[in-house]
Order: sequence, then structure tokens, then C-alpha cells
Amino acid sequence: MSLRKSIEGLGPYPSLFLLALPAATVEPLKLVAVAVAGEGHWITGTAMIVACYAFSLLVVERLFVIVKPKLLTIPWFAKIWKALVFVRTRMIGTFRGSRTENAIRDTPSASK
Repeated sequence: MSLRKSIEGLGPYPSLFLLALPAATVEPLKLVAVAVAGEGHWITGTAMIVACYAFSLLVVERLFVIVKPKLLTIPWFAKIWKALVFVRTRMIGTFRGSRTENAIRDTPSASK
């Protein structure tokens, strides 16, 4: 059985725990990296930050994609996810709307 199939076979709360482990490890390491850079070790601190963000993007994000269907079966998680998606959609719509309004206002035909 593949690792992906094993992960997909987990229940909702074990999936949440599995996702929380690397996330809970990486986030404090980002703070440690900032502290290391603050102590004058710029190259080491920068390398740590880059490694932490790479791990977040490559592992945590991929893991979230795999366990997301299970997580959405948890009522409180689904409610929070729906709210976050709503806010994100509204923010994107607001940004796009303001860009469109600015483009229309800045066109030569609109300024006459």
C-alpha cells in the first residue's frame, strides 16, 4: 500500500493530527531562524528560513491537499474553511474591482 493511500485511509481527526505535526514543527523553526539571523548569523538564518518555507510549501501544502476531504467532514473545520474561502473570495473581488475601476478612470476616453 502506498503512503498516499495510507494517508487517505485515515479518519478526520488522525488526518488533522498528521497535518498539525509538520506545521507545528515548521512554524517555531521560522522564529528560531529569525533569532539566529538577529544574532548576526545572516547566512545561516536566511538558509533556515528558506528551508522552512520550502518545507511548508512542498510537504505541508501537499499533505493538506491529500487530507482536506477528510478535514471537511469535521463540522467546525468545514465552517472555518468556508469562512476563510468567503473572505478570500471577497478580498480578491474587491482587489479586482478596484483595479478595473482604476483602469477605466485612467483611460483617455474616460477622462474627457
